[in-house]
Amino acid sequence: MLKRLAKSAFAQHAASFLIGLYIRLVYFSSRWELEGLEHYEAAEQHDKGVIVAFWHNRLLMVPMLKRRTERRFFMLVSAHRDGQMMAQSVSQFGIEFIRGSAASASKPGKSKRGVAAVSEMMSALAGQNLVGLTPDGPTGPAEKVKPGVIRLAQLSGAPILPIAYSASRGSRLNTWDRFLMAAPFSKGYYIVGPSIIVPAYADDDAQERLRKELETAIDKITREADERAKRSD
Repeated sequence: MLKRLAKSAFAQHAASFLIGLYIRLVYFSSRWELEGLEHYEAAEQHDKGVIVAFWHNRLLMVPMLKRRTERRFFMLVSAHRDGQMMAQSVSQFGIEFIRGSAASASKPGKSKRGVAAVSEMMSALAGQNLVGLTPDGPTGPAEKVKPGVIRLAQLSGAPILPIAYSASRGSRLNTWDRFLMAAPFSKGYYIVGPSIIVPAYADDDAQERLRKELETAIDKITREADERAKRSD
């Protein structure tokens, strides 16, 4: 009975509401600094949108970045039940969502949902919007960039902007990605790194080099955010 209740639409809506409420509590009770804004402003100069990439374990506070831009902000979420709950949660902050997988851009023929997700992301980027995704999600391996985001950048011509956040208070959950559950009354940091461009002519070797470069870039700013927040976990 409890399993059926957890799968019910009412339970999902209630959980999504509570997640949104918690995110607001953490954000508005804490002091936040944003570093690297110049990198976002530089990325905006391109005639395409911007792909915002961050680790799955740093997803919680990303929706609040919508307050920093007037552009439409789409977020790629998984098509299963957890993804639906996250979609309902982030929609409270004016973020729109696309159902699919971060890996689907590299294998768009894998499923109809994958094809649709790539098409929706391409359309959003062509409209000069933001598309946020977790290149290691939704199932890992943690903090390893899958090739889909590189292929998406190549197809769309949009720059990839690595971002990270950390908070002085909160715990790491016992999940596959050790999700950071930031706590209220924290000192928080958002860090934006330089954008990465994937040329349309990039071959397999170049794409792999850029995949590793993006992985290193997200790791670097995540560590910097943790250091500023004085986290050692």
